[in-house]
Amino acid sequence: MQPINQIFSEITSPKNIVITMHQKPDGDAMGSTLGLFHFLTQFGHQVKVISPTNWASFLSWMPGCKDVLDYEKEQVKSDAFITEADWIFCLDFNTMSRTKKMESALLNAKAVKILIDHHQQPQVEVFSFGASDTSKSSTAEMVYDFITGSGYHDKINNEVAQCLYAGVMTDTGSFRFPSTSANVHAMVSDFLKRGLKHSVIHEALFDNFTENRLRFIGNVLSNRMQLFYEYNTALISIPQQDLIKYDIKTGDTEGLVNYPLSIEGIKLATIIIDRGEERKLSFRSKGSFDVNTFARKYFEGGGHFNASGGQSKDSLEEVISKFKKAIAENKTELSTYQF
Repeated sequence: MQPINQIFSEITSPKNIVITMHQKPDGDAMGSTLGLFHFLTQFGHQVKVISPTNWASFLSWMPGCKDVLDYEKEQVKSDAFITEADWIFCLDFNTMSRTKKMESALLNAKAVKILIDHHQQPQVEVFSFGASDTSKSSTAEMVYDFITGSGYHDKINNEVAQCLYAGVMTDTGSFRFPSTSANVHAMVSDFLKRGLKHSVIHEALFDNFTENRLRFIGNVLSNRMQLFYEYNTALISIPQQDLIKYDIKTGDTEGLVNYPLSIEGIKLATIIIDRGEERKLSFRSKGSFDVNTFARKYFEGGGHFNASGGQSKDSLEEVISKFKKAIAENKTELSTYQF
C-alpha cells in the first residue's frame, strides 16, 4: 500500500469514484464518506456512496445521505457503479469482510482501491494507496487531513464541514475520549470559523429518538445489566425478544455500551445483543485494558485499544458464559482499579 499523498496530483482529473464504508455505518462512517463525497464532487468527478447495509435513521439528515445506496436493497445498481469505478475509497474499515455481501464485488473490482481508516491491523495487500493511523480520533479527522494535505482546504464548504463534524463528534464521544487531540479541536475551530452550526448537528444526532428507545434503555439498565466488581467489569446482555418488544431499529442501541463506564470502578463495559442470526458484542474500557486484543482473542473482533467489537454464532447464553470465563482469565489486568 503506497502513501495516500501519491494520488493528490490526480484529484483534479475527473473519474468515476465509489466511496464505501463498513456495514451498519455509524456517525463516523457516514460522516466521513459524505464529507469526502462533497469534497470530490467539486472537481467534476462522478461520485457514488454505497453502504453495505442500511443505517440508523438519525444519520439521514446529513447532506447527501438521501442518495446513498443500500447495497442489500440495490445490489445490481451498486455492482454496476463498482464495476465502472476508477477509484474506490474505503473509509472507516480496513478489512473487506467488514462490508458483508459487498466483499466479493470490491475484491474483484479493477478500480484503484484507496484506504482511509484509523483501526488496527489493516488488510494492506488489497489497497493500492492509503492512510492508516490508529492515533487519529476518527476517519472524519483523517478525511479532513486528506483534504488539507491535498492543498484544497478552500473546498471545505458547509456540507463537508457538517458531515465531518458529525463523524468526529460521534467517534470521540462528544470530544471526551483520549483520542480527542489538539488537532481535533483545531479542525472544529476551523469549521466554526466557516459558519458551522454545531448545536443543530448535535440535536439531529441525539435528540431524534423514539419514546420506545428511552423505555428500552430503562429496561436494559434495570434488568439486563450485571456488575462484576471483582473484575471491575459491567455486562449488558440483550435478548432478541427485547428488541422485538420495544421495536428497536438500526442505531437504537448506539452508545448503550458506554453507560456502565459512568459507574465508579468500572474498567470494562461490554454489551452483547442477540440479533437472531448472530450475537454482536461491543467493548469499551478505561485506562490500560486493551479491548482490541480482548475482542480478537475471544470474539472474532477487534478495533481500538479502548473501543472494539466482536461477534459470535453461539447462543446468547453461551456467549455470556464465554465472556465470564474470559474476564476471569484477565483478572490480573482488570481487578486493579487504577485510572
